[in-house]
Amino acid sequence: MVFTPSLRLLAVSLVALLEPVSAIWPAPQSFTKGNSSLYLHQNINITYNGEPVRLSTSSFSFSPSSPNNVCGPDGSGYEGLFTKTPAQQQLVYTADYPASSLNSKEIVQAGVSRALGSIFSKNFVPWMLQPRGKLSEFEPDVYKGQKWITSLEIVQTTKDANTTFKPALAGEVSEAYSLTLSAEGDAKLTADSYIGVLHGLETFTQLFYQHSTGTSWYTPYAPVEIKDKPKYPHRGILLDVARTFMPVKNILRTIDGMATSKLNRLHVHVTDSQSWPLQIISMPELAEKGAYHPSQTYSPADIDAIQKYGALRGVQVYFEIDMPGHIGSVSLSHPDIIVAYDQWPYQWYCAEPPCGAFKLNDTKVDDFLGKLWDDVLPRVTPYSAYFHTGGDELNRNDSMLDEGIKSNDTEVLRPLLQEFVDKQHERIRKQGLTPLTWEEIPIDWNVNIGKDVVVQTWLGSDSVKNLTSRGHKVIDSNYNFWYLDCGRGQWLNFDNAGYAAFSPFLDWCNPYKSWRHVYSHDPAANLTEEEAKLVLGGEVAVWAESIDPITLDTIVWPRASVAGEVLWSGRIDPATGQNRTQLDAAPRLSELRERLVARGVQSSSVYMTWCTQDPTGKSCEYPLV
Repeated sequence: MVFTPSLRLLAVSLVALLEPVSAIWPAPQSFTKGNSSLYLHQNINITYNGEPVRLSTSSFSFSPSSPNNVCGPDGSGYEGLFTKTPAQQQLVYTADYPASSLNSKEIVQAGVSRALGSIFSKNFVPWMLQPRGKLSEFEPDVYKGQKWITSLEIVQTTKDANTTFKPALAGEVSEAYSLTLSAEGDAKLTADSYIGVLHGLETFTQLFYQHSTGTSWYTPYAPVEIKDKPKYPHRGILLDVARTFMPVKNILRTIDGMATSKLNRLHVHVTDSQSWPLQIISMPELAEKGAYHPSQTYSPADIDAIQKYGALRGVQVYFEIDMPGHIGSVSLSHPDIIVAYDQWPYQWYCAEPPCGAFKLNDTKVDDFLGKLWDDVLPRVTPYSAYFHTGGDELNRNDSMLDEGIKSNDTEVLRPLLQEFVDKQHERIRKQGLTPLTWEEIPIDWNVNIGKDVVVQTWLGSDSVKNLTSRGHKVIDSNYNFWYLDCGRGQWLNFDNAGYAAFSPFLDWCNPYKSWRHVYSHDPAANLTEEEAKLVLGGEVAVWAESIDPITLDTIVWPRASVAGEVLWSGRIDPATGQNRTQLDAAPRLSELRERLVARGVQSSSVYMTWCTQDPTGKSCEYPLV
């Protein structure tokens, strides 16, 4: 018989009814589920290591507009992150409960509060994920035989050390967890650390949907058994806030999206030649003259709040002050230590305007940096293990303009750069931090770096191979796959004389990195087993030449989540031994996208509703004939 499109759609619909989508993202290492429905009540009994999560026996009182919210709709209010009112002390997991300190119990209690908020207040009715008109066959009948989840037992098997809240190196703290939900309604979450608990709570939330009646919340997947841990310990986003300033509320919302996707490192590229938004207490002139506007700065309180916000969600926030290139904005307050600032034509001196680099043979630079580090590093050390010193795209021609050097000879510049890098990395180590650098320092300049230094690569798999074969730890940000700003056209302008030569004005790293392309990248491809062990993970990059707070969410999400699954779950599905397919990923990613939007993250869509209403993904599969 001829398999007509209508018959195919019918077959797809029948498959969907037999095997409903279960969109845990990222995919757990082990996941089994049933097809029984259970409801979740707001009064669920939750314990943490045998103790009630709430301090009193009062019933859980949920209000979407709770006066206890940490952050207002405009992002204000984060300054109250570590305060509790008497009312909050009585209802520990009321909406948006703010932890009073960075300890395991407080962080878990805040995590439970957010999890319940995600289920009861920031959830969605999954009509767009089911075949048209078939939602009633997916969700349970609220008037027939309701069975309830009665308890959630949270067990943390080991006590968190002080370093858990500030891991010294990626991978030191276990992120593993297991989650079971019986058909009778008993749930248990077990983890080694508070971070594992937070990951398990996130997975717990992804089991539940809002009922179309609007007054019930259910999972159709009981019984559930999940065992999970990440493949890579470093799963991050690089966010450029120097080329375009990103307000604190946007950064906090990015952290929210990261926690939803089990991403755990936010790398903030906080200064560059275009602007210096970072307020330095001992050197106020840097931001006063280097920021785009007084409103476009980060105060010490902002930095503290961002890092604490991340720590409460299992996301470590660390910063990069790029040097010795990409530092031209310092010239606006300290012109005597910078060369090549705003030189024209810029391409002789840097990759993009306005250029600017430190003088490599001037003691005033060392004095400046000593004062800078003494101010910045003690403030970020309590919540971070790393500090990134940049080192990318240093142009040799800059030193031709330096009266103390007047040479672009690598043999002249390399010893000066070696001394410069050694000095800065040693200062960072003295503060208990691990230095990071871009790949050009060890590869292009052949600068020797310590084995503790983590190298971030961006120029491709050959760089990863080069560095790991030499014993260096690597974070992969391959621009061919994981530069999320790419493929959106040039941000430079062209006069009529150059119009024809540059049309259609593609950017340097086109094409656009679709989620499918992001999903195809394997950071350990073509490495030996020993080399692969040195890949700590990766970061997607969000360079902000043409991204601003309005467009940020749609550019980052859900593509950052896709890289998150590659780094958490790995490209290989252990159940099949094959690469995970787009047919499996697309329905789950579509569901994650709905959860992100429901939680206030304005994610781009995955594809049209015609496609999302097929839980198998096959209606929008390209036919190979």
